Amino acid sequence: MLNMSMTLVIIIITALISIGAFSNEKLKSDLLFWPPAIRQKHQYYRFITSGLIHADWTHLIFNMLTLFSFGQAMEFFFISHLNSMGYLLFYLGGLIFSEVPSFIKHYNNHQYRSLGASGAVSAILFSFILMAPWQTLYVFFFPLPAIVFAIMYFIYSAYMAKKGGDGINHSAHIWGAVYGIIFTLILDPEVGYSFIRQVSAPFFNP
Repeated sequence: MLNMSMTLVIIIITALISIGAFSNEKLKSDLLFWPPAIRQKHQYYRFITSGLIHADWTHLIFNMLTLFSFGQAMEFFFISHLNSMGYLLFYLGGLIFSEVPSFIKHYNNHQYRSLGASGAVSAILFSFILMAPWQTLYVFFFPLPAIVFAIMYFIYSAYMAKKGGDGINHSAHIWGAVYGIIFTLILDPEVGYSFIRQVSAPFFNP
């Protein structure tokens, strides 16, 4: 495992814990994001552990495939500016930052629970899109420019966050994306200038 990329390490650990929690309700309950437990019992670890469990196989596979597709490319970027631990801290920061708005909104709501690594995965995905806005992404085998996908992703996440009811923190998708963009721009402002230049000269080759 020492020779593996940090992205693969994250995927393996997340998959193992998620699969274990599929058949262990107590484990899932102990790890998921539950604001009252964080506020009243100071279980701050839930900001992190909720990203290690998922609602079902579809939720897990989608997040881990997305992380695998873009994580390793972004890992090289962050290692060049920081190091492997810096990349890991960026990922964990995405989990935490993306859940803070939900914590503030639901800190006294005993019925609210959520789970999934979507916040951190969104941070990585949108950091990638910031650097390659016209990169072709395949959504259900349909080619889309990354920047178009980003807009659709924001709209869908906003709709699902308002609708709710599936146990997935869709607002974390939005705030994770915001975190990924801000963090990347602070780390390397040239990425922002490059984004503007690329958007000003559209190029899409599916």
